[in-house]
Amino acid sequence: MDAAALRALQAPLKSRYKDAPDAARITLKARGALDDQAIACKVETGRALAVAGLHPATGGSGLELCSGDMLLEALVACAGVTLKAVATALDIPLRSGRVLAEGDLDFRGTLGVDKEARVGFEEIRLTFEIDTDAPQEKIDSLLKLTERYCVVLQTIANKPQLNVNIKALA
Repeated sequence: MDAAALRALQAPLKSRYKDAPDAARITLKARGALDDQAIACKVETGRALAVAGLHPATGGSGLELCSGDMLLEALVACAGVTLKAVATALDIPLRSGRVLAEGDLDFRGTLGVDKEARVGFEEIRLTFEIDTDAPQEKIDSLLKLTERYCVVLQTIANKPQLNVNIKALA
């Protein structure tokens, strides 16, 4: 795809988002299931190979994962593994569990339709659903420690220093 084809593909979307800003707001979702035997979280992707591409709201086909999908999947995977590890360390028996993440994006910022619109998630909601007989005090500790040790959650919550470079290949 060349620049002209991309602009032609995105033009009707940009026009639509200018006229109806709410049409540019989309909620992405990811879910995972805790493994009942290992310290693992099975993230549903629907693909053996994750291929990144544009979201349909920016002209993509919908056959690829957008970066927002991938970020939520990384959050679900990391949070699920961390929850399972902390539960194991605290000797909290989990019969089953799910991790759900939802994030709201406004594609007006991504497409440059509105210079004031945020690029990236406006809000992310992370939910744990667990089946356990543990007392509430232990469940509260489980949540607190999972939040503390989840690398992806902490990276999102506490923006790290970031250095960006581009290097031309010879």
